[in-house]
Amino acid sequence: MDQDGLAVDEEGLEFADMDGVEREAAQAMADAARESFQRPIKPGEAAIEVRDDSGPVMRVRFTVQIERIK
Repeated sequence: MDQDGLAVDEEGLEFADMDGVEREAAQAMADAARESFQRPIKPGEAAIEVRDDSGPVMRVRFTVQIERIK
């Protein structure tokens, strides 16, 4: 999810443990952040929420803050 809305992955992935979940979520966020710098940069936040059958289990966030000094 980001300022443009929510994108749902209907297929999902399965992992043996939370370490695998964390690695995949962090890599997916890094890829999304890299892609976001291909367009004009605007302040905002993006997040990946990882869920299982019972609900959310992890959230990875990427924040862009721009502060003009002069």
